Amino acid sequence: MDLSKIAVSINKAINTQEVAVKEKHARTCILGTHHEKGAHTFWAAVNRLPLSSNAVLCWKFCHVFHKLLRDGHPNVIKDSMRNKADLTDMSRMWGHLSEGYGKLCSIYLKLLITKMEFHIKNPRFPGNLQMSNRQLDEAGENDVNNFFQLTVEMFDYLECELNLFLGVFSSLDMSRSVSVTAAGQCRLAPLIQVILDSSHLYDYTVKLLFKLHSCLPADTLQGHRDRFQEQFKKLKGLFYRSSNLQYFKRLIQIPQLPENPPNFLRASALSEHISPVVVIPAESSSPESEHVVETDDLVDTDVPALPPALETKFDDLFGTSAAIDPFNFNSQNGLRKDDKDRLIEQLTREIQALKDELESFRLESGRLCQALRGRVNELEAELAEQSHLRLQAAGESEFLKAELDDLRRVREDTEKEQRSLTEIEKKAQANEQRYTKLKEKYSELVQSHADLLRKNAEVTRQMTVARAAQDEVDVVRREMQEKVKAAQEVADRQERDQLEQLQELQRELVSSRTELDSLKTTMASSQQSSEVLSTQLVALESEKAELVQSLSKVEAELAVHGEELERVQSSLATERESGVKTAEALQNQLNEKESREQALESQLVAARWSSLQGAVEEAEKIIQDSLAQIDDPAHISCTSSAGQSSCEGMLISTVCSDVCVHAHMLLFFISADYLASRCQASLDCMDRLHSAREAFLADNTGVSELVRVVTQCGHLVGDTIVQGSATSHMVPAGQADALSESVKACGAEALALLGQMKQQSSLSAADNGKLRAALEAILATAEKLRPRGLELQQGELGDLVEQEMAATSVAVESAAARIEEMLNNSRAVDTGIKMEVNERILASCTELMQAIKELILSSKNLQKDIVESGRGAASMKEFYAKNSRWTEGLISASKAVGWGATVMVDAADLVVQGKGKFEELMVCSHEIAASTAQLVAASKVKADKDSGNLHRLQKASRGVTQATAAVVASTKSGKSQIEEKDTMDFSSMTLTQIKRQEMDAQVLVLELETRLQRERERLGELRKKHYELAGVAEGWGEQQEGKAEDDHYSLNTPPNN
Repeated sequence: MDLSKIAVSINKAINTQEVAVKEKHARTCILGTHHEKGAHTFWAAVNRLPLSSNAVLCWKFCHVFHKLLRDGHPNVIKDSMRNKADLTDMSRMWGHLSEGYGKLCSIYLKLLITKMEFHIKNPRFPGNLQMSNRQLDEAGENDVNNFFQLTVEMFDYLECELNLFLGVFSSLDMSRSVSVTAAGQCRLAPLIQVILDSSHLYDYTVKLLFKLHSCLPADTLQGHRDRFQEQFKKLKGLFYRSSNLQYFKRLIQIPQLPENPPNFLRASALSEHISPVVVIPAESSSPESEHVVETDDLVDTDVPALPPALETKFDDLFGTSAAIDPFNFNSQNGLRKDDKDRLIEQLTREIQALKDELESFRLESGRLCQALRGRVNELEAELAEQSHLRLQAAGESEFLKAELDDLRRVREDTEKEQRSLTEIEKKAQANEQRYTKLKEKYSELVQSHADLLRKNAEVTRQMTVARAAQDEVDVVRREMQEKVKAAQEVADRQERDQLEQLQELQRELVSSRTELDSLKTTMASSQQSSEVLSTQLVALESEKAELVQSLSKVEAELAVHGEELERVQSSLATERESGVKTAEALQNQLNEKESREQALESQLVAARWSSLQGAVEEAEKIIQDSLAQIDDPAHISCTSSAGQSSCEGMLISTVCSDVCVHAHMLLFFISADYLASRCQASLDCMDRLHSAREAFLADNTGVSELVRVVTQCGHLVGDTIVQGSATSHMVPAGQADALSESVKACGAEALALLGQMKQQSSLSAADNGKLRAALEAILATAEKLRPRGLELQQGELGDLVEQEMAATSVAVESAAARIEEMLNNSRAVDTGIKMEVNERILASCTELMQAIKELILSSKNLQKDIVESGRGAASMKEFYAKNSRWTEGLISASKAVGWGATVMVDAADLVVQGKGKFEELMVCSHEIAASTAQLVAASKVKADKDSGNLHRLQKASRGVTQATAAVVASTKSGKSQIEEKDTMDFSSMTLTQIKRQEMDAQVLVLELETRLQRERERLGELRKKHYELAGVAEGWGEQQEGKAEDDHYSLNTPPNN
C-alpha cells in the first residue's frame, strides 16, 4: 500500500468539518498500520496537524486514534507511547475549557492514555479486548495478587470510558433529535468504540471478582464490590439511553445489562452471568453515507423507448407506414416540406417534453426508492429488535414460570427452613463462642506451658548454682573440720606434752620431797654430823631454791600454755559455731530450693497433663465435627455434585473435551485412592501414638511428643471420616452403606480411645486395637473401590510403559517419513497454487511431527528422573507397579499421541490428493494437541517443579501447541485459496427472482441448521459410547454401575454458539 495514499486518507479522516469520520478513510488508516507494521506514518501525518488550536480536529483525531488502538497493528500501542507526554499536555490544555469539544477532547485524551498504559502493563490483552476465559486466567498467572491488581486497573479503565460517555451525553441537547444531525453524529460516533470496550471490561470485571471472592475474604473485597455496583448503575443507564437513539439502531446492537448486579457472595451466581455481546451488523452503512443518493440508479443515459400509448397515437395520425418511416423521407415532395417540418418540430417538442416528464418521474421514483430503502432498513432493524425482544420476553416468561413454580414449592418449606436456619445460626454462634474460648484457653495453655518451661530452666539453673554452692560449702566444711581436727590434735599433743612435763616435775618434786624427808630423817638421825649435814643442807636448800625457781618457771609456762589453750579452744569454738551456722543456712536454702523445685515439678506435671487433656479434647472435637458432617445436607450435596460440576466445567473447552471425558469417574477413583492414603496415614499414626503413650508412661517428661501425635491422629482420623463419607456418596448403595457404617464405627472407636486417654487412671489401659481394626476395615473397602487397571503383573506393567513409548516414537517417525514422501510426490505432480498450498500444509505437518518427537524425548527423560528419584531401593518395574494409576495414564497418553499422528498423516495424504477435507486435518490437529496435553499432564504430575527436564517438557509442549496452530492456520489459508468463491450477479435479476432465491437460501439455512443439530446429537452419542467403552477397558463398569449414565452425559450436547 502506498504511504502517500495512507497520508491522504489520514488528512481526509481528520479534518475540521463537524461531521463523523468516514468509515473508508478510517479503514484505510487501519490497513496502513498493518501494512507498515506500526504507526510511524500516522504520527508523522498527525504531528503536522494543529490539534492544539482546533477542538473539532482534535476530537476527530481521538476517534481515529481510538480505532487504530483497537483494530490496528499491535505495534501501534508501542509506537504511540513515545507521544504520551504530548497527549498528556494536550489533555491538560483542553481541560481548561469547561464546555464544548474542548472538555470532551480532554476526557477522550485521558481515556486513550489510560488505554495505552493498560495494554503496556498487560500485554496479553489485545487492543480490541477480546479474550477467552483461559486467556484471562493466563493473564493473571494464577496469582491472586495479580488478579487483585488487574481488577483495580480495569475499574480505572472503565471509569474513563464512563466519563467520556457521560461527557458526550451531557453536551448534547437530548430534547431534540440530535442523532440525525451531522454535528450530533460527530459527537456520538466515537461512542461505538466506547460501547465495545465497556462491554468487555464489564464481563472481565465480573469474572475476576468471582475468582477473587473464591480466594479472599468478603470483607477484603468490600471496596471492590462498592465500586463495581456504582459503575454497574452508570453503565446500565448509559446502555439504555444509547439503545434508544436512532443513530445507533442501524449501526450497532447494544446489549442490556441485568436488572440487578451479580451477587459475588454466592459462588453459584457465576453460572447465571451472561456475557454482554455487542453486535455490529455486517451490512450496516457508515454514518456519513446515510443520505447519499445513488445517482447511477436514478439517471439512465439510454434513450427511452416510446410508451405503447404514444406509438398508437402516432399510428392513428400518420398510418402504419408512418410508424416504419415516420417522416416519409422516401416519398416526401417539396410542396409539403413546411408542414412536415412543423410536424417534426411539434413531435420533437412533445418527445422532449415526454422525456423531461419521464426524467422527473425517474428522479422522483429514485428519491422515493431511496426513502423506502431507508424506511425498509429502519423497519428491518426494528423488526430484528422486536424479534430479539420477543425471544427475550419468551425466555423470561418461561424462566419466570419456572421460577414461580419453584417459589411455590419453596414457600411451603420456608418456615421450616427458617426455623432450622435460626437453630443452625444459634448453634453456629455457640460453636463459634466455644471455639473462641477454646482458642483463648489453648493460647493460655501454650503461654503457661512456655512460662513453665522458662521457670523450669531457671529453677534448673538455680539448682545447679545451689548444688555448686553446696559443693563449695561441703569442701569448706571438710577443710574446717580437717583444720579443727589438726588444731585439736596439736592442742592435745601439746597438752599431753605439758601434762607429761608436769607429771615429770611432780614426780621429781615428789622424789625431792621424799629425799627431803629422808634427809630430814637422816638429819634427825644424824644430828651429830651437823656440819656435814649443814653444808649438805645448804647445798640442798640452794638446790631446793633452784628447784622452786624452776618449778615456778614451769608453772608460769604451764599457765601461759593454758591461756593459749583456752584462747585456741575459744577461737575453735567460735569458728565451729560460725561453720555450723553457715552450714545450717545453706541447708535451709537447699531445702527451700528443693521444696520449690518439687512445687514447680508438680505444676509442670499438672501443666503437661492439662496440655495432654487439651490436645485430646481438641482431637475429640475434630472427630465429632467430622462425624457431624456425615449427615450435613450441605456436605452431602457438595460431595455428590462435585464430580458433575467438575465435569461440566471441563466439558466447556472443545479442544480438551476428549482429555476430560472421564472426569467424573476419575474424580471418584481419585477419592478412593485418597481415602486409602488417609487410612494408611492414620494407621501409621496409630503406631506412633502407641510408642508415644508408652514413652510418656515410662517418663512423663516426654508429653510434647504425645500431644503432637494425639493432635495429628485427630486430624488424620477426622480427615479419614470426612473423606470416607464423601466417597460413600459416589459409590453404589450397598457399598455406600457398608463404608458409611465403617466410618461411623471408626469415629466411635476414636472417641472411646480419646476418652480413655483423658483420665490418668485409664491412660495405661487405653488400647487402640479396635480403632486400628476399624481403620483397616475402611482401608480394605477403599482398596476394593480402586479400579482394576489393566490387570497386568508387576513386571508386565513396567515393560508396557517402555513398549508404548517406543511404539509412539516409531509411529511419529513413520508419520514424518510419510509426510516427507508426500511432499516430494506433490512437488513432482502439482503446480501453481495447489503445489504452494500442499507444500505449506505438509511443511507445517512436518514441523508438528518434529515438535511431537521433541515432546516424547523430553517426556522420556522426565520419566527417568521421576523413577530415579522415587523408586529408592526398588527396581524400575516395581516403581511402575506401585504407581499403577500414573503408569496407566502414561500408557493411555502415549497410545493417543501415536494414534493421532497416524490419523493426521492419513488425513494430510487425502487432502494433498484432493480426496480429503481440510476440516479433517484441522480436527486431527486438535486431537493431537489434546493427546499431547494429556501426555504432558501425566508426565509432570509426579515431577519436581524445579526439574530441568520438566522445564524442557513444558517448552516442548508449547512448541507442539504452536505447531498445531500453524497446521490449522495453513489449512485454513490453503482452503481459502483453493475454494472458489462465486460472486453473485444481481444486475439481470428481477425482484421476483431475488425473492425466490432469498426463500431458497432460507430453506437451505434451515436444512443446514437441522443437519447441524442432528450431528451434534450424534456427537453426544459417540462421546457417550466412548465413555462407556473407556469405562469397560479400565474397570469402571462393575464399580459405578448405572451411575455414570445419569451423572455425566446430561451435558454431552454442546452449546449452539
